[in-house]
Amino acid sequence: MYDVVIIGGGPGGVAAGVYSARKQMKTLFLTENFQSQSAVSASIENWIGTVTIPGFEFAQSLEKHLRAQEGIEIVTGIRATGVTEQDGHYIVAVSDGKEYETKTIIIATGGRHRHLDISGEEKFIGKGVVFCSTCDAPFFRNKNVAVVGGGNAGLEAVEDLLPYASLITLLIRSEILKGDPITQKKVLASEKVNVLYNAVPQSILGETSVAGVVYKDAVTSEEKVLEVNGVFVEIGMIPNTEFVKGLVTLNEREEIVLDHRTKETSKPGIFATGDATDAPYKQNNISAGDGVVAALSAYDYLRKRK
Repeated sequence: MYDVVIIGGGPGGVAAGVYSARKQMKTLFLTENFQSQSAVSASIENWIGTVTIPGFEFAQSLEKHLRAQEGIEIVTGIRATGVTEQDGHYIVAVSDGKEYETKTIIIATGGRHRHLDISGEEKFIGKGVVFCSTCDAPFFRNKNVAVVGGGNAGLEAVEDLLPYASLITLLIRSEILKGDPITQKKVLASEKVNVLYNAVPQSILGETSVAGVVYKDAVTSEEKVLEVNGVFVEIGMIPNTEFVKGLVTLNEREEIVLDHRTKETSKPGIFATGDATDAPYKQNNISAGDGVVAALSAYDYLRKRK
């Protein structure tokens, strides 16, 4: 029987693991790998205390810090497939068929960006194809870029790019923008912004990095090429919460609903952090901080149970 099982190898999970170990809780850490969404970033420049670090090195540093802790059991290469409640504790089932009993759980499974699923997208991730404007907008100073997505995420990406890019083309599949009217007004007022309606991306072009995007006019079916240095894909996120559906409360976006003071879910003893939750800002620093809160809350929960 573990005091806490932590699921997920990104900043939130690792921060929770470090603090759980320091509190000398009997801790099991489960993750497929330590390659969070940031692992594909060429450079991370907003991790506080580190001016710049490649995404792959960032992931390695998190793993190294976790493995330096005493008294923590780490299992990699597996994923959680389900959680059940039994006699006041929980059983975590994983993909290799094993089950682990625990008094508390910290979920840090993150999310995955919705992809366009077009030719060239996977090839150029980290080489011009971007999923986080907050993280990577500064790398496109004085460059032409495309933003795909007509909701709030797309509009906010345009806002993030306005101080940097020289020209921003917003590709919208429909005839209307769907984001917040105030943000629409700000975005459309800029001379840097061009909006293409009824534009459906078909492929991303380039040799070693992004050179353009092919899109089809949904009205005329004509295909056109837009020359850009970057493509920001902003069509939403999918939280990795399938394995706790029906156990904890999820919102309409399938995010875990939290008590944001303690990071506790609707189930006592189950806590969560990061992109799998309804936290409004999906950032490494915030996930790590919330992971610390989750670990300390789990410790307090166990202390009160005793």
